[in-house]
Amino acid sequence: MLKIGDKMPDFEVVNQNGEVVRSADLLGKKTIIYFYPKDNTSGCTAEACNLRDNHEALIARGWNVVGVSKDSAASHQRFIAKYDLPFTLLADTSTEMIQAFGAWGEKKLYGKPYMGTLRRTYLFDEAGILQEIIEKVDTKNHAAQILG
Repeated sequence: MLKIGDKMPDFEVVNQNGEVVRSADLLGKKTIIYFYPKDNTSGCTAEACNLRDNHEALIARGWNVVGVSKDSAASHQRFIAKYDLPFTLLADTSTEMIQAFGAWGEKKLYGKPYMGTLRRTYLFDEAGILQEIIEKVDTKNHAAQILG
């Protein structure tokens, strides 16, 4: 589990276009990395659209927004097209990145436990040092949690 002051874990995954993105590629700019369970589900769509609707305000504050789930690049392309999302989505189909960040854990569906992606957001400074973790994400007001 990451703690405030930790360096961004090393990772190498593909984005929605199949292009390789490495942790080093995100250095030099403040970066929001948000983990979400699944493209096109109600909570994940609300969260993505809230970040989309507030993207200009986030950019004005110097933030780069990156979403991550275990969905495929093709699924991300469809999600981006359907909701006109202006930011990068990373396809961590192996869950290695999700696990490295501590965003993988036990969840429950109808009382039955299973392992899955936890909805978490990590805010990194330009040097890739963790400044804040948002564990209780308000999907409809997530940008306000970040900007607040």
